[in-house]
Amino acid sequence: MTKAGFFEHKKVHIVVLLLASLSIAFLAHFFFFTEFLEERFMTGRNDGLSQMIPFKHLLYNEITSGNFFYSNGFGFGGGTFSQLGYYFSTSIVFMLTVAITFLLETMNVIGKPDVLYWANAILFVSIARMTVVILLTIGYFRYIKFKPIPAFVGAVLYGTSIIYFRHVTYWEFFADAMIFLPLLLFGAEKVIREKNALWFVAAVSLSMIDNFYFAYINFLVAGMYILLRWMIPLSENEVKKMQQVKIFLLSGIAGFGISAVFFIPSVYGYLNNHRPPYEGEIPLFGVVDNLLLNSRIVMLPVFAVICLLLFAFYKIRIFRFFASLTLLLAVMHYSPVVGSLFNGLSAPQYRWEYFMSLTVAGVVAVSLQQFSTVKIKQLVIAISITASLYTFAYWVDPTLVISILLDNYQLAGILLTFAAVLLYTWKKEKWTLVLLTSLVLVTSLLSANIYQKQTLTYNKGTTYGITKEFMMSEAYYGKDQRQLINMIQAEESDPLARIDWMARGRNNTPIVQEFKGMSVYSSILNKELLTFYLTDLRIAMGRESVSRYASLGDRANLYSVLSGKYYIAEKPKKAIPYGFSRFAEVGDFVAYKNDYILPFVRTTKKVFSETDLENASPIAKERAMLEGIIVDEGKGNPIPESLNIIKQTKIEEVASTYQENKLTVLGDEGGLDLVLTNPSEDDSDYFISFFIEGIEHDESFKLKVNEFNTYRKRSTSIYRTNMNDITIRVSHTDRISIRLPKGNYTIANFELHEENYELLKTLKGASELEPEVPVVWEGGRVALAYDNNTGQTHMTLPIPFEKGWTAKINGQKQKIERANYAFTGLKLKEGMNDIELTYYPPHFFPALLCSILSLLLTFFLLRKYRLSSSINE
Repeated sequence: MTKAGFFEHKKVHIVVLLLASLSIAFLAHFFFFTEFLEERFMTGRNDGLSQMIPFKHLLYNEITSGNFFYSNGFGFGGGTFSQLGYYFSTSIVFMLTVAITFLLETMNVIGKPDVLYWANAILFVSIARMTVVILLTIGYFRYIKFKPIPAFVGAVLYGTSIIYFRHVTYWEFFADAMIFLPLLLFGAEKVIREKNALWFVAAVSLSMIDNFYFAYINFLVAGMYILLRWMIPLSENEVKKMQQVKIFLLSGIAGFGISAVFFIPSVYGYLNNHRPPYEGEIPLFGVVDNLLLNSRIVMLPVFAVICLLLFAFYKIRIFRFFASLTLLLAVMHYSPVVGSLFNGLSAPQYRWEYFMSLTVAGVVAVSLQQFSTVKIKQLVIAISITASLYTFAYWVDPTLVISILLDNYQLAGILLTFAAVLLYTWKKEKWTLVLLTSLVLVTSLLSANIYQKQTLTYNKGTTYGITKEFMMSEAYYGKDQRQLINMIQAEESDPLARIDWMARGRNNTPIVQEFKGMSVYSSILNKELLTFYLTDLRIAMGRESVSRYASLGDRANLYSVLSGKYYIAEKPKKAIPYGFSRFAEVGDFVAYKNDYILPFVRTTKKVFSETDLENASPIAKERAMLEGIIVDEGKGNPIPESLNIIKQTKIEEVASTYQENKLTVLGDEGGLDLVLTNPSEDDSDYFISFFIEGIEHDESFKLKVNEFNTYRKRSTSIYRTNMNDITIRVSHTDRISIRLPKGNYTIANFELHEENYELLKTLKGASELEPEVPVVWEGGRVALAYDNNTGQTHMTLPIPFEKGWTAKINGQKQKIERANYAFTGLKLKEGMNDIELTYYPPHFFPALLCSILSLLLTFFLLRKYRLSSSINE
């Protein structure tokens, strides 16, 4: 064959592989494609709708507007590059999706992308991603000497494994890790076999760029892979182990250096998060699920189980290697301790098990190559043991009945596989091998589609799948809500005014409906804001959970200080913050406007100390924020007065008993009434503070305090905040009723404070006499000018305090202070203060320099090594 002919042949081969992989990817998604035609989406109702789609929508809008690092629409504002590094901000797949989407929008092929666009795009991005996964896995398998057809079949089993669909549907970015694992193992093999570091450096850097969390998982599994490779050599003349160690270490350092500008800010976001340590018991072993018949994570193919029981195969090194890994991982699957290790020593999770899908694929690929050597007696023994294992797995699993196995075609798949392997072993003809290979592919595709239907879509009934109708309903992106938001935005001239509204359980509603809100839900958030809610001000949100904050507990002072100008409530809700008057109404939704909103820019001469206020009541802290500024260093003014009037109440039991801080609710609902013996006559609010914890509660429970409702997590929930001191505002009354469902509770440390809002009213009146300070806040840039002609010492801004912000006043750098626990404070100069705030991700410029230098140095060293190798040859 001529050189030209060789390349032509290679091109045809690549095109065939590409088309075959794409076709398999489409067939693997066939169920979801039929759903797409019915206007249903490949996403989950919880995190899919609440995080994945909103974050892609937010990031696309910000990136295409030139805001690469920060968004003032991310809760109260936040560094999206850093805090969303766990999700999509550094995802290579998402960046490619953004580029293609922007190109289509620019060419007017599509309109401005909305949440429906991102919901629809999941399917097509997933097909493309799976195609890449299959192609890379083929490349890896071919490099370790698998024949073309077995390599293709193995790659398909890995790419179409059920964990891939679980990840895409629930947490889409998880699936990206399946791209980088075969690339990482390919790079490891290049080091082991050829002393070639290029591919390993590339794989390490791409993994660390894409997602720091899955880079950690991939490096752990790659470490396991390399250790076992040292025990089971797969090729002749492999590089000496100490040389490998040296190359792996240097390559890892180079990969880290290249990725630094993405990796370091993302890791900082993770370290700057607040999440309580997991306190549950983590046993060494425990029941997770049924790997053979009913797993929600990884399902072992019948053919793979048979092959693992063909003991003659263990004489073949490459089979022994993949089989040993598979059996080890199968044991690890049942270890919560391992699940915790792969989740950063937190609550056990099983996101790492796509590695088992790859090792199983390796077992199948090797076996297809070697199956012609199997004797009928060996196979009968293997099938007998396999049948026994499946019978046992069925017998011990209380969730399984025969009808489920029949509906899922599992029983048929098992029996057909038995028949196919027996037929091939008996006949050993080409057509029987084709039949067996085809059956392995078909059962993999069938399992994927059945899993999509039964486990991911209709697991909670035939109406559970995510439809366009649901997404456009008032539960998510409703017409009435959007009309009300549009009315507010049309009327409001202040671009920094915030609206307190979220659809039920959807903390990212402000992102979905495109307004500046006061809530957010993300696994990684600014810890200053979280502790502001949970410990500093003890704000009762409508739902206890880590990784989110929402609303301001109907506390009027906080709304006024933090630009909370509008409040939307769904009828028949009656708990409205003090000082808010009806503004507009559409359908079941009513908007209220804050009559006592304070300026965005506030200045003061009064300084309070966090240390002095440490044991003060939340209402005292609110008054300090109103009067002046709270800073974390130094001594300050006397603590604002806040009298605890709990002794002016008497406690009455209602369908309950209460002794020594233990409350037992006897009826369906009961609790305590705090009756004020001498209630005030003015129109004031009460702030009731107490400690509450459910004792051994198996379910979340509803806590009602007069008109305010909030939900607390069950005792064993991994999403508990473990913060049990809360403060709830109730409007003027002479009886405060605390109601809980039947059960046992600890409830103690009652405090009661009254707020008449005289200070707020005074400040509101004074602010109307002051000239407005114009502020421009676009992404990570804030600009304002303030003429300090009254000797003010400090300025506070409702911009969350976060590492990465820098300030200049009149062109000179100025330290930013953490003010009011979680926000931005500045010391002022006399006269005119031209203020500029700029945000870049933490350590961005040193990390950028590190990436550039690492890339140049790695390129230079690899080129030098290649040249010296060529000369030596």
